[in-house]
Parts: sequence; C-alpha cells; structure tokens
Amino acid sequence: MSSGVRERERVFVEHCKGANGLDKVVLREVRGSSAEVYLYGGQVTSWRNEYGEDLLFVSSKATYKSPKAIRGGIPICFPQFGSHGSLEQHGFARNRLWSIDHNPPPFPTNSGNKAFIDLILKPSEEDAKIWPHRYEFRLRVTLGPGGDLMLTSRIRNTNTDGKSFTFTFAYHTYLAVTDISEVRVEGLETRDYLDNLKNRERFTEQGDAITFESEVDKVYLSTPTKIAILDHERKRTFVLRKDGLPDAVVWNPWDKKAKAITDLGDDEYKHMLCVQAACVEKPITLKPGEEWRGRQELSAVPSSYCSGQLDPRKVLLGGS
Repeated sequence: MSSGVRERERVFVEHCKGANGLDKVVLREVRGSSAEVYLYGGQVTSWRNEYGEDLLFVSSKATYKSPKAIRGGIPICFPQFGSHGSLEQHGFARNRLWSIDHNPPPFPTNSGNKAFIDLILKPSEEDAKIWPHRYEFRLRVTLGPGGDLMLTSRIRNTNTDGKSFTFTFAYHTYLAVTDISEVRVEGLETRDYLDNLKNRERFTEQGDAITFESEVDKVYLSTPTKIAILDHERKRTFVLRKDGLPDAVVWNPWDKKAKAITDLGDDEYKHMLCVQAACVEKPITLKPGEEWRGRQELSAVPSSYCSGQLDPRKVLLGGS
C-alpha cells in the first residue's frame, strides 16, 4: 500500500467496530463533518456537520442485530420497497452483511473526494431461494468537502440464464428534525401521490407545501430532482437531490403507530421525518449485463428568511 493511500485511509476513512461489535466505516472531512456506514445493511447511520450535530435520526431503541434492520439512518430498500411483492418488508439488502468493494469499476463522476467507501452486496444461497437472481449491488458512500452526503447505487444483472429481473428501490432516509409539527417540505406541491394509508389510492397534492399534523405515508410520483425539507426551529434546510429515482416517499408514523413500533421510542416520531428518493410506481427491469444507477445527495444549509417565513425558493431555484 502506497503512503498516499495510507494517508487517505488514515485521515478520511477509518475502519472500526460499532454497536454489538459490528464493522463500520467512519468517513471524515477536513472541516469536521463525518459519516458512519455499517457493513450490516450497507447502512449510513450517522451524518454529522462540522459542529458535531447529527443530521440523521436513529432510534434510541435501534437494534444492531441480525435479522432486524437498523431503525434510522439510511436503510436501503432492495429488491422490494414496502410490502408490495412476495419478499419481506423493504426487501433484504438492509439486513444483509455487505463487503468492502476493493476494486470497484471506475466512477465517471469521481471529483477528487477523498472521504468515500465502496461496498458490494452479492446474493447468498439463502437469498437465491427467495429471489432467484444473480446481481452485483455496488454502493459508494461519499462525504464531500463541504459536508454533503452522496450515495450512489449501481445494480447489475449478472444472471447467466438469460433472465431479466425487476425490482423497486428506495433510500429510506430518516432526517433528524427538531419538531415535526414545525417542518415543511417544498418541491412536491401539485404532484400526484399514492396514499399508503388509503390503499394506495392516487391523489394530487393540493397544498403549497407539505406540513405535518398526523400520520403520513405517501409515494409522490414524477418528482423533481431537488426537494427541500425545512426545519423551522433549527433554521436549517435539508436539500435532497436525486438522479434515477423518479419517486419520493414521505413518511412519519405519528403517535399511535410509533407506539406500535417496538424499536422506536413513543415520542421519537416528533424528531424524525423520512423523505426517500425511490423508484416504486414503475419497477426497474434489467436484462443480463444491464446496469441501473440511482443517486441521492443530501446537504444542509441555513434557512433564509423572507418576511418571517422560510424561503425555500432560493434553495429550489438555485443551481442544481
């Protein structure tokens, strides 16, 4: 290993043990931001800004133990989102042990970021019994110099029997918010959505922003590449950019559902909001040898104010 590689590993990428002795990788940037990625689930469980504040929510009751998925962070839903299919809820990628990918194919967009890790998931014999396909799922998690968090998934069909396969997908991102009743989501107004609380019936969003006063579980369709989530109390705006993922799932369980979720504290729903870059309505089909790519980038910026109201237009209309 060259001294340059050792330097990158030492400063920007640290391999260590996390909860329950599970392997994790800590990414750090020079200005003080950081992210943690567990090999279990290939899951980001922490994304901190330069002040050490965690921008992702993880439940105080999260169990870091197979076969349970880790409640919070950014679970990966593959090859099935939700319960729409024959597999377990949200598929199996989020509760499998991923491996470090030491020789990933080149990334065309490698822009000199040093704090990144490449992971790979391949099917086990057990998985092949419930989903009989061969694939390579490569995930790159990158922490940018400005503290942005980027997840790029590349899924390739490696079947040798000539068969295509079809899947749905989501980055099930849990954002940490101060008070859910003081949060609004901009960028999804006028969009159609499927309401999972009403048997996936289709509606059109009527409000000029999405706010929260009860349980929400909606799949917004044909959404823009940029969505803003405004935390009024913290004066913070999350910007979610996505590519290859036309849908956006918005979820908060609210009080009754939260009490029924064993690995979520009764009042923790107040401090979380899931906004998920996803491909749900129209599943992706890959022929042997074909590859799909889906990317999500998260950034957090101070909210700008305009006559006492949060003004997301600068965020939404600013550069992509």
